[in-house]
Amino acid sequence: MICSCIEQQEHIANVAKQEMDSAQQQSNDYGANVDRYDSYRTKMLRSRDMYARQYSNALAGIRALQDLLKLQPFDTVAHGACVVTDRQKFFLSIGAGKFQVGNEVWFAISAQTPIYLAVKGRQAGDTFIINGQSQTIKEIF
Repeated sequence: MICSCIEQQEHIANVAKQEMDSAQQQSNDYGANVDRYDSYRTKMLRSRDMYARQYSNALAGIRALQDLLKLQPFDTVAHGACVVTDRQKFFLSIGAGKFQVGNEVWFAISAQTPIYLAVKGRQAGDTFIINGQSQTIKEIF
């Protein structure tokens, strides 16, 4: 589970790094500024900075996920746990969104989301309500 999420974050980091390098190269190839209002070069540098932030965020996500690999199995819902309900499957880690493990769809969610707050501290068999819908926790690992 964690490995699939790490792979997704590594892919995001690689794409961001490639785009950041490409924007920097395009800016370098364009040459020196023609004047202080040179919009093309400014656009390339802004793109580079945007991709640099995405790259940095992806690397931080990878580090956080790698820390979760060290945790023990869970009997109650906490940060780092995988939670299977009768409706969805969640990995309580970072806000990485939807990802696939084999044929199953999982959602990596952060500790700031309402669903995390709704399930925190619960055990298998407990029921909770989120967005007016009842869900029962089937499994925690």
